[in-house]
Amino acid sequence: MSATDVITPSRLKPMPVSQPVELSPKPSLIGMTREEMGAALKEKGVADKQIKMRVSQLWNWIYVRGVSDFDAMANVSNDMREMLKTHFTIARPEIVEEQVSNDGTRKWLLRFPPRGAGRPVEVETVYIPEEGRGTLCISSQVGCSLTCSFCHTGTQRLVRNLTAEEILSQLLLARDRLGDFPDREAPQGTIMPAEGRKVSNIVMMGMGEPLYNFDSVKTALLIASDGDGLSLSKRRITLSTSGVVPEIYRTGEEIGVMLAISLHAVRDDLRDMLVPINKKYPLKELMDACRAYPGLSNARRITFEYVMLKGVNDSLEDAKGLIQLLKGIPAKINLIPFNPWPGTNYQCSDWEQIEKFADFINSAGYASPIRTPRGRDILAACGQLKSESERMRKTERLAFEAMMIANHGED
Repeated sequence: MSATDVITPSRLKPMPVSQPVELSPKPSLIGMTREEMGAALKEKGVADKQIKMRVSQLWNWIYVRGVSDFDAMANVSNDMREMLKTHFTIARPEIVEEQVSNDGTRKWLLRFPPRGAGRPVEVETVYIPEEGRGTLCISSQVGCSLTCSFCHTGTQRLVRNLTAEEILSQLLLARDRLGDFPDREAPQGTIMPAEGRKVSNIVMMGMGEPLYNFDSVKTALLIASDGDGLSLSKRRITLSTSGVVPEIYRTGEEIGVMLAISLHAVRDDLRDMLVPINKKYPLKELMDACRAYPGLSNARRITFEYVMLKGVNDSLEDAKGLIQLLKGIPAKINLIPFNPWPGTNYQCSDWEQIEKFADFINSAGYASPIRTPRGRDILAACGQLKSESERMRKTERLAFEAMMIANHGED
């Protein structure tokens, strides 16, 4: 199936799109820095005087042209291509399932080959099309160790961190599937235009806590924002953390992307329950790190994510506490209607209460958009991601589908 094939929206129906691929033990050039790529080529016999030129060629083919086969590299000699095929790979992960929501949201279940003595692992990646832009939600870990009580992903144990290759491969595969790379037959040097990209924004808001996988996330995001490759503006890359305070400082200094905080409570006692990492890094430490984040301004604000839980954190007293907590921080507050998942004891706040909460925050001078739930029917919405190996049993899936139809209707 090509990147331009049309897929009919489907409610909770898995859509297999590829056969299992042969697992390759070869190292991937995807996710290597230029220095690492040069060292790898030198080790395989490429002459010193050719290293810089060869790295530049490969960088262009992988990240500008988006090829996944060395044979497509038209300006690389046959001998060089044979060497690359023998020792390296640039293959994409296997697509186990592709699902398309009624609202156009796409979710891919991806399988990566084993690392060392490990087993193949699976993660979910979500694409959200919006007017004027498209946002890709990328995972950084298989599972999660944070056990946030309202989050479906948090009920899956942490298996391992993803590598820089695996993080970047989610972006490359999405651009493949969406037809977002230049025509493979276009003249050498063709660049994807800055406007009109289907994937214009990426958010590190998928499975896992990105700052517990700092080095791989850093490498992947610096490559994604490299001006000679994928060339995404750092202002279009957002990293979301539940509050790993020491690494927030490092993120500002070493990566420089936009920051989002998974907040959800304005009191330590409540946040300790909802977001247990708060016991290690309480609100005062978290807010101090936010105030120190480099480059903050009205045009470069921190986004605070706040899931609306009925009777838990949605009172006007909570809204007042939120304003007080964020005082002096250039901020936007994303109010997220709670997305249900099988087995949860939480309920979404009533819509009227969410609007009252938003109106109060807006009147205090903060932008507080209510995030439109996207991809709920395929469990692709915020807090719903979970890889296939830990997915709900069939009975739970049927019960969830019945609940969604009852709450939202067939349309």
